[in-house]
Amino acid sequence: MDNMPTQELEALRYIRYESRDAIGYITLNRPDKRNALSYDVVSELKQAFEFAEEDETCKVIVLRAEGAVFCAGADLGYIQELQGFGYTDNLADSTHLMQLFHQIYTLKKVVIGQVQGHALAGGCGLATICDFAFAVPEAKFGYTEVKIGFLPAIVSVFLVRKIGEARTKQLLLTGDVITAQAAADFGLVTFLVPKEELADQVYQFARRLCVENSGQSMELTKEMLARIPEMPLEDSLRYAAQMNAEARGSLDCRRGIAAFLNKEKITWDN
Repeated sequence: MDNMPTQELEALRYIRYESRDAIGYITLNRPDKRNALSYDVVSELKQAFEFAEEDETCKVIVLRAEGAVFCAGADLGYIQELQGFGYTDNLADSTHLMQLFHQIYTLKKVVIGQVQGHALAGGCGLATICDFAFAVPEAKFGYTEVKIGFLPAIVSVFLVRKIGEARTKQLLLTGDVITAQAAADFGLVTFLVPKEELADQVYQFARRLCVENSGQSMELTKEMLARIPEMPLEDSLRYAAQMNAEARGSLDCRRGIAAFLNKEKITWDN
């Protein structure tokens, strides 16, 4: 059964949430402002991702946007407000965005970015944080913060993990805007898809994850990939062995192995 949002979600101004076929859709719905980020937009995104994580009708999450632009980064009006902030207010605001990025990165469920248009600055950060990103060839990507005397600070933490130091330096220090093909070559985009096929291909990919993969296994794999890079080699291997042993005793593993041994096809979204 499709998800019926709570009153709190229905009251959101800039974000829509819906769930169908075990896929939770979080939609940036501010096309008149190019889906730009403000404090309120970030707050609503945090609320929507929190709901989606606990939504039992949703196994995989798709982040998408209305309009021609995926996300243009910080709202210009909000940038003007920042001029009057002191350090304490700026730290609180930066922490607010950091919490959103950390929330998406460590979310229990797989997050797929459906990038139908340009993703710049903070918007490029949003696409970066997703576990997978589908983009149209016409989309442009870039971390342009250095062009206006700002820093791509928070996204840098995740970007180094995703594509390595050398490529991160190239993107962040130049502030260059790159094509979707270049973004794919850098490892920011997983799949390039014609615009008319984007929604369907994202849907088919999400459904494949829902049907073919254990949700518990994907959750624990995401957790491992988030934690292992910061561990010394010996510690990471011990941690991996512990996770392996724990997984073997799980209901999903027992169910999967039984199906494999009995040569039965298993469907995980029921």
